Amino acid sequence: MFILNITNLRTLDLVAIACYLLGIIAIALFFSKKNNSTEQYFLGGRAFPGWAIGLSMVGTSISSNSFLGIPAESYKNSWVNIAPNLFLPVVTVIAIILFIPFFRSSRRTSAFEYLNERYGVVPRLYGTFSFIILQLARIVIVLTLLCLPIQFLTGYPIEYVIIAVGIFVTLYTVIGGIETVIWTDVIQTIVLLCGGILCFGCIWYKMPGGLSQIMEIANDNNKFYLGDFDWDLGRKTFWVVMFTGLVHWLREYSSDQNVIQRYLAAKSTKEARKATALCACVSVPIWVFFALLGTALFTFYTQFPVAGLDEKLQRPENILPFFIINNIPAGVAGIIIAGLLAAAMSSLDSSINAISTVTVVDIVKPYTHKERTDAFYLKTAKVVIIITAVIMIGGAIFMSRYQKTMVDISWILNSVLGGCLVGLFLMGFFTTRVDGFSASIALGIAILSNIYFALNSAQLLPEALSLNIDNYWVGILVNVVFITAAYSIAVVKKSSPKNLDQLTVWTMNKGE
Repeated sequence: MFILNITNLRTLDLVAIACYLLGIIAIALFFSKKNNSTEQYFLGGRAFPGWAIGLSMVGTSISSNSFLGIPAESYKNSWVNIAPNLFLPVVTVIAIILFIPFFRSSRRTSAFEYLNERYGVVPRLYGTFSFIILQLARIVIVLTLLCLPIQFLTGYPIEYVIIAVGIFVTLYTVIGGIETVIWTDVIQTIVLLCGGILCFGCIWYKMPGGLSQIMEIANDNNKFYLGDFDWDLGRKTFWVVMFTGLVHWLREYSSDQNVIQRYLAAKSTKEARKATALCACVSVPIWVFFALLGTALFTFYTQFPVAGLDEKLQRPENILPFFIINNIPAGVAGIIIAGLLAAAMSSLDSSINAISTVTVVDIVKPYTHKERTDAFYLKTAKVVIIITAVIMIGGAIFMSRYQKTMVDISWILNSVLGGCLVGLFLMGFFTTRVDGFSASIALGIAILSNIYFALNSAQLLPEALSLNIDNYWVGILVNVVFITAAYSIAVVKKSSPKNLDQLTVWTMNKGE
């Protein structure tokens, strides 16, 4: 079995990595002095410029799925998993026009405070717990993706690597709050991009025919394939993946606390809109670039084959680290490995902070520990981060033994665990008829359908009750069930919802 020892990480590489990690801790310690309230800890005083928020959003959304997962997928298979991301610009326009003004119309801290105002307690708690479950699954995948190549590079047992990295990320997140998250995300996004560009430039330079040879070999092997353009529900066709992306990005930009928290942390609605536009303009080219990087790696090892490469890699996610350690000069490789660390940390810190925020704002404050001091809630937020870290580390140790590519796992979990948050928020935004009772009953129906589809995906149903649908359809179908049920119940019930001032597109004042 081919596993490198840490001594193969040259001195300059180790120095570059150490400088990066020490810099992150220094930033966290700097901002820790300002975290004397939950408002500061969760939102940074609502004073961030749009460009910083935008780059932070980029770092959160691209993560190690982009740096490792997308190249692994395009190296091993094709560009099919790029298709979901193509809907981001469309959703961004909707967010700029509608979602951002909604969430900034009052001094909210959490996305799910809106659900409470619009529908009541049950939808709020559903949204909160659904978000927490989905984010826990996400950080487990991201941490796993980060630690697999580190284990590959160092030879240390994967459990030790996961524990060490998980503790480090938790440390600077719990110390520094949202300010550390956003400003380190800015740095991490830049480091991530530099690392990817250096790798691609090295491949381009070493290929005898340059970029044209990369494109030629890729075309000959159908590496730019985006999926079949038919409507077979049982396969991962282009349309299945595209609609999955639409639901995913609608959920991200209408109900994901990672994004909503950044809308609210910007110093104005104008800056929040700038941030969201910047994120879309930068993220899509980055995803395409990292897919191209994986394709370039395929062409490189086609031109310069390595005997038994797949056995040496153990998993496709190790292809980029393998290339780095064997083809990039000392010091430069360390910078790229720091980019690998940055890719994961920019997502982990955001999700951990967001889980802490909604737990305190949507569960602890209103229901379990009312009317406590702000100092109590601040301490609780930090305790929640530590508990989240324990779950994340345990889940990653379990997931490290799973053999599917992590990009595929990520999209499946997003679809199966995402529930009907998109439908819940969109019905709140765009209808005045659906009230809390209708939404709550529809949620029960949607949850039952989600359980059915999850069992179907796991092939745990009798054949007579099974449907031949791809896992990617689950999120779409659950939201359709909710929307249909909620509106139908509201029409039959014929009741008038409570005062909806500023809570729907039809009752909202236009402006800041």
